[in-house]
Amino acid sequence: MKGNPFVRYAAALIAGVLLYVQLPDCLIIPLAALLVGGGLLIWGFARNTGKVVKSIHAAPGIGGLLILLALGWATTYQRTAINQPDNIAHLTDTLRAYEGVVATQPEERAKTFRVELNIRRGKWRSRDADEWQPLSGRVIVYLDKAGSPVPHYGEVWLVAGPPRPIDPPLNPGEFDYKRYLSYRNIYHQQYLRTFGRTVLAIDPPSRITNLATIVNRWADSVFTHQVGTRAEYGLVNAMILGVRDDLDTELYRAYSAAGAVHILSVSGLHVGILFTVMTLLLGLLPKRPRGEIMIAVLKLTILWFYALITGFSPPVLRSAAMFSILIIATASGRQQQLANTLGASAFFILCFDPYALFSAGFQLSYLAVVGIGMWQSALYQSVTFRYKWANWLWKLTAVALVAQLITFPLGVFYFHQFPTYFLLANPIVIGMSELLLPLAMATLAFSWIPYVNDGLGWLLQKTAWLLNYAVTQTGQLPGAAWDGLWLSQAAMMLTYAVIFCGAALLLTRNRTYLWATCTSAILLAGVTIWSDYQQAHQQRLAVHFLPHRTAVSLTNGYHSLLITDLDSNDTRSFDFYLKNTFGQWGVSDLAITNANRNVESADSLQPTSVHHQTRDYALWVWQGKTLLLVNKLNGPNPWRLPAVVDYLIIRRNALREWNQLNGRVVARHIIFDDSNKTPLTDKLLAEAKVSGITCFSVRQMGAYVAELE
Repeated sequence: MKGNPFVRYAAALIAGVLLYVQLPDCLIIPLAALLVGGGLLIWGFARNTGKVVKSIHAAPGIGGLLILLALGWATTYQRTAINQPDNIAHLTDTLRAYEGVVATQPEERAKTFRVELNIRRGKWRSRDADEWQPLSGRVIVYLDKAGSPVPHYGEVWLVAGPPRPIDPPLNPGEFDYKRYLSYRNIYHQQYLRTFGRTVLAIDPPSRITNLATIVNRWADSVFTHQVGTRAEYGLVNAMILGVRDDLDTELYRAYSAAGAVHILSVSGLHVGILFTVMTLLLGLLPKRPRGEIMIAVLKLTILWFYALITGFSPPVLRSAAMFSILIIATASGRQQQLANTLGASAFFILCFDPYALFSAGFQLSYLAVVGIGMWQSALYQSVTFRYKWANWLWKLTAVALVAQLITFPLGVFYFHQFPTYFLLANPIVIGMSELLLPLAMATLAFSWIPYVNDGLGWLLQKTAWLLNYAVTQTGQLPGAAWDGLWLSQAAMMLTYAVIFCGAALLLTRNRTYLWATCTSAILLAGVTIWSDYQQAHQQRLAVHFLPHRTAVSLTNGYHSLLITDLDSNDTRSFDFYLKNTFGQWGVSDLAITNANRNVESADSLQPTSVHHQTRDYALWVWQGKTLLLVNKLNGPNPWRLPAVVDYLIIRRNALREWNQLNGRVVARHIIFDDSNKTPLTDKLLAEAKVSGITCFSVRQMGAYVAELE
């Protein structure tokens, strides 16, 4: 640490960022840190004033770190858009219309274009119709593709109607999309038809970003012409331009199962591969006076040109900044240390964007580089081979081993899966990427030369095909991925404690690390055993939030029955809204039954049975509890139940007036799922509040979860 000052600076800045995120309203701590830090600095300088030999004291260093902590807090405060008084999050009136500019390159989805708008001004319903007021904020707009041309960066839109706040997660374990977007200062979204917006002008907010989008579109046109075939074009577009719109779903799943999905998003890995290939190729040039400076300029040019064609993707910008510092340090003849270089890049990135700290890509990239820098060399040198090709393959395998070891707890924490054949897939993927990336850059560079561009395009297409083939075959192997894994935050931290202490024990043979490793392993085992015990003895009834659908689960131990009307082909909705819930609960046996069909029993959850089912309702008896799903109350069949039911679930707008339940059914708990129309549910909830009726809406309150004894 003594020779790595930027590691300390970055750590102090990170502490300030975390302090703001945890205590955004606690101004006293950063102010105290600033005052104490400034006092220590002044005291340290005063003690050395007039001395020929300057004495070294820890106090000024501590003071500087305290000032950086305050800087981290202040920078995060300043970069948080909701702190601006004119931000859309503070509106109390309803917007009638607003004006915004397209601030990023639009993404094409199956039925919509996803666009991010920077709001400039707005009109309120309660004010004069022609009065515009300053307004700020960023909104995600999903524009219906039917009849809509492709939006472009810099378009100024007049949008009718107000955007709505982004919903928090409404199911246990569901991905917190609201928090994820808040780190990007986005708090609202809106769905628009073509007639809901008008393009007023073209006014790009950034000339550099506008240039990047133009270059990105040009590169896309080159790849479209040179590569041609959809699967290979989709891979090249994803790897080079960061656009995954043309990737086939099955191909994406194959990359995910093979543990190579990271290659489909432009990231630090791509910049690292490009940097490695550039260093190798430029190292073959003859040595000349001032050659280091010329090579450094060439490396920086290629590096930032790649960042340009990706549209200045944030992960690429972070990695380009890190490698730029490395290139400049090498060219200037300064002694460089990986830890200090990483610390410097993290410091400057977080000064510009403090919320990058909470990006999974940022965390995984820095962890991987730290692990490779610390352990890859020792692992690689532990085994040698006679043949160069074998050594090259072992080097790639060592990189994959170390990177996977240090990132797998965080990867499981975020993505809940582990690729079984990563040792087989990653050396192939990295090796092929070292060919594909330079070929893609060469294809762009020589796209204006006839015949040469065709030859490079052919090579690029064949390389992409070979990479797709290798990954697809690996992903189809039996047991290619362990899915549904779940690590709590405590378990993840203890896993990292075992990894780091174990690695330190192997490298130093220090007995202290042995005790630390054993203690961490015992604590991890205790946390895991307690979690397994709770899951084995759980009995739970849940009514989940599923947009415009019914989803009711009955969970007993590791087994669960899901009663739903979700289309079996709609895996996207299940994965986003429900998959993490069952993963968090440790469900290994999930049976699914259709809520609209007559099902006599569910063997996996005995004693579970459908006591009676008609078109109007279904009565389930489970663990001594009665569950009534009502589809219709106003039909020609005036059915009634003689006994009190425990859980009454209203579906498909069955209840329109509360008096429809009179004489038909009495329930201890009444729940509205999201297959009901929201305005109708809101009306019934308001009436229930006045009448003193206790009821629950999953749209307003999130999933209803009942723990059964």
